[in-house]
Amino acid sequence: MRILLFLATNLAVLVLVSVIFNLLGLDGILASNGVDLNLGSLLVFCGLFGMSGSLISLLLSKFMAKRGTGTQIIETPTNRDEQWLLDTVKSLADDAGIGMPEVGVFPSDAANAFATGWNRNSALVAVSTGLLRRFDQHEARAVLAHEIGHIANGDMITLSLVQGVVNTFVMFFARIIGHTIDRVVFKTERGYGIGYYIVTIIAEIVLGILASMIVMWFSRYREFRADASGAQLAGSAGMIAALQRLKAEQGLPQDLPGELTAFGIRSKAGSGLATLLRSHPPLDDRILALQNR
Repeated sequence: MRILLFLATNLAVLVLVSVIFNLLGLDGILASNGVDLNLGSLLVFCGLFGMSGSLISLLLSKFMAKRGTGTQIIETPTNRDEQWLLDTVKSLADDAGIGMPEVGVFPSDAANAFATGWNRNSALVAVSTGLLRRFDQHEARAVLAHEIGHIANGDMITLSLVQGVVNTFVMFFARIIGHTIDRVVFKTERGYGIGYYIVTIIAEIVLGILASMIVMWFSRYREFRADASGAQLAGSAGMIAALQRLKAEQGLPQDLPGELTAFGIRSKAGSGLATLLRSHPPLDDRILALQNR
């Protein structure tokens, strides 16, 4: 169902943009100015590449996460910590109504955890050795509940879907800008000149940065939802205590690859413009939101 939703959203975006362009008469405006661009075909092209890239990344997410972090999957527990970890994830998954995820530990002194996977019944939850060493079981259980909340809420597929939609628009409008400037400014009559390629690349960079702000806004929103889900599964006091412990360790490194930052329990702090590109809200805001529930 989630894959069907992904594909249906892709189709809806293509249809919506096509309708908007027809209603605004942009096809005719471009044609009257000598800009011979087939917007329908371009939109389908960008939609297929933009959405398929996100879908492929989603399907490979568990493999890439294991490889990128050095996560060791717990098949058979070898100590009490691993047994507790498996039992806790199983209990939380049952309470959340999802399939049992793979459970792993990755080597890092930083206190962090992440969840990923292409659907809620085929996911991965992993925690760092630093978190297991320094967090008590009450706090660690809340962190695991937060990650289970991400899975139960379908955040991985939804974030990938949002990213795919954004990719489609960035590719689409960057090529319109490049094509238009190449025809109108550089007077290229057939094929594409160097102006098209240069302008398209620049437009993709600029539009990509702006679009990333939208994706990161959604990422911050879903962190509040995962905190709320974690509070339901492990109790508000436990979730708040875990976030306060993370706040106490704020100066320590994060040690998660960039592509997994959005799926971890925390991310690096930022200021100014960087706050718009943060995948996580400030810990103080997350704690306050839980206290006000």
